Amino acid sequence: MAKTTTKSAKKLVAKAAMKPVAKAATKPAAKALKAKPAKKAAPKAKAKPAKAGKSGLKLSMLKPSVNNMSVRVFARAAGLDHFETDVWGHTRSPEYMGRNPAHLTPMIEDKGLPRGVLWESCAIMQYLANKHGLEKFYPKAPAKRAMIDSAMFYLIGTLYPYVARATYPALNFPQYAGEVGHSDAHPDRKSEAQKAAAASIAEPLEVFHSFFRNGKPFIGGKNPSIADIRLAATLEFLAVIDYALPEWARDYMAAMEKKLGKAYAEPAGDVRGYIAYVKSQVPA
Repeated sequence: MAKTTTKSAKKLVAKAAMKPVAKAATKPAAKALKAKPAKKAAPKAKAKPAKAGKSGLKLSMLKPSVNNMSVRVFARAAGLDHFETDVWGHTRSPEYMGRNPAHLTPMIEDKGLPRGVLWESCAIMQYLANKHGLEKFYPKAPAKRAMIDSAMFYLIGTLYPYVARATYPALNFPQYAGEVGHSDAHPDRKSEAQKAAAASIAEPLEVFHSFFRNGKPFIGGKNPSIADIRLAATLEFLAVIDYALPEWARDYMAAMEKKLGKAYAEPAGDVRGYIAYVKSQVPA
């Protein structure tokens, strides 16, 4: 899930997160203009939707978020027809809240859903894999599926809270209510809590390595599963605090990007671009 952002984060995103996207969109647009000079308006009309067609899937997302990155990677890797809308700064609007009272992203809109919308990254990937029969990413065999589910729930319930506590202050994202970082505690206490969270990451991370992967290239075996996509995306945030990932985790992330290619690299580029900008603003 992704929460409402702080004002400082909004300013950083406005300056940073859009830059990588603009660069990526420039070249295809230029090629399209050269190929079809008589239809100069066409590239602009197609720039916002990444893909549109068969499924009519609409994805509302925030580019700097690894939760959103998970679904963006999955949709691309699965070859799903979809188009994305960046809702940065609009998740509390009456229009958005009318559809999604939880005001969370990512959110998909699909006719097959009882309420027409669905949020939470893992639920979205599970739904889309089930709907389109994508067993490569989410196997139907009960035992294999249970392991994928277990890995995702363990990530959301155990690993991600540590990652959030350790990285959100540096990312200028708001802390969760009830957290020390969200309170009026002295900055030293907040810093201690952040360091304690970072120190706690190693244990669940090792569980993914020794238990869920268990000698396999990915949690899904030879091919990445939706649990792998969620894990790799989560680990992207750790760069903002220069977390020393173990060698296996660095190799794992590299293997994910190599296996999924642009499907992974493009959404990851938005996250990395934001992180790079945030780090550049820290006084030397």
